[in-house]
Amino acid sequence: MEKHIQTFLNKISYLAITIATLTLILVFLFQPPPETCINPNHKPHPKSSCDAAHRHLTTIHNKNHRLWSTNTWRKSVDSFSAIFRDLQTLKHISNRTHALILSAGGGQAVMSLKEIGLHDVTGVELVDSPPLVSRADPHNLPFFDRVFDLGFSANLDQALFPSRYVRELERTVRVGGVVVVCVEVCENGGVMEVLKLFRRSEFSQARNVTLMGSKMTMIVTRRIESIS
Repeated sequence: MEKHIQTFLNKISYLAITIATLTLILVFLFQPPPETCINPNHKPHPKSSCDAAHRHLTTIHNKNHRLWSTNTWRKSVDSFSAIFRDLQTLKHISNRTHALILSAGGGQAVMSLKEIGLHDVTGVELVDSPPLVSRADPHNLPFFDRVFDLGFSANLDQALFPSRYVRELERTVRVGGVVVVCVEVCENGGVMEVLKLFRRSEFSQARNVTLMGSKMTMIVTRRIESIS
């Protein structure tokens, strides 16, 4: 008797499994997908949130046009222009000057020099910003010795290795050329500390300036053969 009952129960189990399997198959085949999975443009369903996000592609020209038309950018360029015009007045630079801008950021100083008449201006930064700034390590510049007439930096304070930074700046400027740095505003003692980094330049002058809204001290040196 127990054998018949066990056989009957087994048949019921098999029948239940079969019905459940058929039900799942029918649900899978005929139930419509959720609305969130339907792409109204009939494009392949995105595989990730990055694929699904709409990103408007733009050209470098359009990106730069938006950036360069902002008041912040214009004020920054103008503040550099005031400094470079002073250097022009002092006969440190001219329209024929071959200039190097170290740690040039987005290229405000490069644009400033071009606007006041210089045609040969090179800006370098760890991250490039075409067309004004190329990528290069300021501690290991990819230029030959003595190829520039002017070496300029407004970011010596942020250099990881200030002595190497200045050494590369001096190396690439010709004898008789000008090396100019702007640092956090300082008195005579601070200027002397900065000048200790310069091994191939002699002091010309120092003055306080306003650059990008901040008070800074500009130190101008003249490149010579060496300092004993």
